[in-house]
Amino acid sequence: MSTTTPPMIEELPPLRTMRNGSKQPLTFTDAEFNRRLTGLRNIMHHQKLDAVIFTSYHNIKYYSDFLYTAFGRNYALVVTQDSAITVTAGIDAGMPWRTSHADNIVYTDWQPDNLYAGMQEALRRQAISPTRVGVENDDLTVINSAKLQAAFPDIALIDISADTMRQRMIKSQEEIDLITHGARIADRGGEAIKNAIREGVTEYELALTGTEVMTHEIARTFPYREIRDTWAWVQSGINTDGAHNWATTRRLRKGDLLSLNCFPMISGYYTALERTLFLGEPDDRTLELWTVNDEVHRRGIELIRPGAICKEIAVELNEIYREHGLIKNRAFGYGHSFGVLSHYYGREAGLELRENVDTVLEPGMVVSMEPMITIMDGDPGAGGYREHDIVVVGANEGTNITAFPFGPDHHIIDA
Repeated sequence: MSTTTPPMIEELPPLRTMRNGSKQPLTFTDAEFNRRLTGLRNIMHHQKLDAVIFTSYHNIKYYSDFLYTAFGRNYALVVTQDSAITVTAGIDAGMPWRTSHADNIVYTDWQPDNLYAGMQEALRRQAISPTRVGVENDDLTVINSAKLQAAFPDIALIDISADTMRQRMIKSQEEIDLITHGARIADRGGEAIKNAIREGVTEYELALTGTEVMTHEIARTFPYREIRDTWAWVQSGINTDGAHNWATTRRLRKGDLLSLNCFPMISGYYTALERTLFLGEPDDRTLELWTVNDEVHRRGIELIRPGAICKEIAVELNEIYREHGLIKNRAFGYGHSFGVLSHYYGREAGLELRENVDTVLEPGMVVSMEPMITIMDGDPGAGGYREHDIVVVGANEGTNITAFPFGPDHHIIDA
């Protein structure tokens, strides 16, 4: 089999311009995207960068508003001091240009690695011959990093993933408004799931109920944006032991510990609601464990405020579990940042409520409180106990924007 690169012919160019239709309303105002780009250009100035080439879902979305669908293809956003240009696959046609704050270059499949020709063209349009270019080392694979270096053989590739993460950690008011809508929509999904819980219904049917309600509410609230990626999990019995256990065909039974999890996705922005429930009358040990976890949850919400240090919040909450002999049953960190995030992209690891994170909470940060303990199968009260609220850090205090109640007083379901 021949591996020779096929010859290019005039009808099949490597790059195209497809400004098809007109620009559509974006998730945020032009002023918001200009604020973000100004912050990025300040990073570029301090790092002495001629350009930045983003490849991740989250940074391309954050700085341009375009959220790509990979299907094995790679994408880029090339930012200079004067321009921002997405480089997108031909299969998307004019949509990336229409739904982005940036300009756009389309690369075709006629030759391999036309993406890199698109990056070169984006810089050529600005008459830039770069010597230092910012990249995301936490996103680039070894293969793609080598291809990028080959496309720009005389430049230094400088990792700026941590710098851009720090910028994303502080939310604007527009972002906080969107996240607040997400919390409200998650509450609606949770209420729909709770109302549908009964013996014999499957986990996946309950999850579909919540997903449908949230999707319709997103469409009503944001009628001009893509509808995509919203999901829910419902876990029962032993399937509650992990926070990220997907819904199954298991049918609920009287005496089941339950967990509902709602994740409305609004234009790439993740929000969440998670609640422990019980079908029927819980035994004394289940009630005891549930109550302890709620104590941790309640105290954790109180601790989220400006000036608090992430690791100190974790240490104090550990003490509550330790007093009840449950510290070894803790499942994961106590909370994380919100923003451009989902189960397949994004993570602002610098803003997590863990013992090794010394970030100081500041106004504009948005974090979850989500304590969890897991009791092994066969032990009294077996299963996973978990709650999840979203807290916005303000000038003087934290504001909990999750309204759905938690605890045994609210979530023991008659069977």
